Amino acid sequence: MFTGIVEETGEIVARERTEDGLRLRIGADEVATGLEHGQSISVSGVCLTVERFEEESWFEVFLATETVERTYLGDLEEGDVVNLERAMPADGRFDGHVVQGHVDAVATVSTIESVDEDWFFEFDLPEGYGRYVVEKGSITLDGISLTVADLDAADGRVTVAIIPTTYELTTLSEKDVGDPVHLEVDVLAKYVERLLEARFE
Repeated sequence: MFTGIVEETGEIVARERTEDGLRLRIGADEVATGLEHGQSISVSGVCLTVERFEEESWFEVFLATETVERTYLGDLEEGDVVNLERAMPADGRFDGHVVQGHVDAVATVSTIESVDEDWFFEFDLPEGYGRYVVEKGSITLDGISLTVADLDAADGRVTVAIIPTTYELTTLSEKDVGDPVHLEVDVLAKYVERLLEARFE
């Protein structure tokens, strides 16, 4: 489990296509420190497993075909940057919200606006996902825990306000209109929906 508080950005330093999927080597400093084989890491919101690593330098993860098809990680090239977060320790601070690292869909950046020192990003959500989002609620975009500032559920658009620290420390500063982002809606909303469906079956 993760919190959506990005620790640092990493750089894709190598990629290798295989018959079963894709292997990525990601350069990192802090996140590549103290790793263990089999450890979980959120890569731009996608929970992946560490296969190999070099302390304070890089780590490698493997993306199965399903992961490549459901996310945009398969389109990344060497030099592209990703958001990184290690799994939350049991005795750690819970500064974001419950993030599983299970991508629901890919959303798209529709508007970027700078207002004073802050930034406002609007995203187009895939059809059917607006029902899981509420104004002032939590949403995960590219592994970043964000608060919904405005919601147009009818058109499937959500706006978030980005403070300077988040803008500078994550890949949001690299995004342009039309770029993809990984979407993970609040898992609590999905559990509530499932419970209500079961009640009325």
